Amino acid sequence: MIISSVVCECIIYDAHSLKDKRAVLQRVQTRLKQKFNISVSEVGFQDTWQRTQIAIVAVTSSRKSTEKEIQNALQFLDSFPELERTLTDIEWL
Repeated sequence: MIISSVVCECIIYDAHSLKDKRAVLQRVQTRLKQKFNISVSEVGFQDTWQRTQIAIVAVTSSRKSTEKEIQNALQFLDSFPELERTLTDIEWL
């Protein structure tokens, strides 16, 4: 069993309030969970309205499939025009 944990810091440029930020995050998290076999959660900067930290976790039977799932999820995350991924930290367990 291979576990991959990714923590991404992102900037949400069009968020002018926490309500705007949470609306964007809700849409992003829902789409990621629907499209990929991963878990997603906001883990940092929860009271900051233009900045967020998202954790993505995938568990599979092989490192290759875990890596592919995570890379596809990160590419999909980058496709959202509302946010920009600035820092990414990947850990393998």
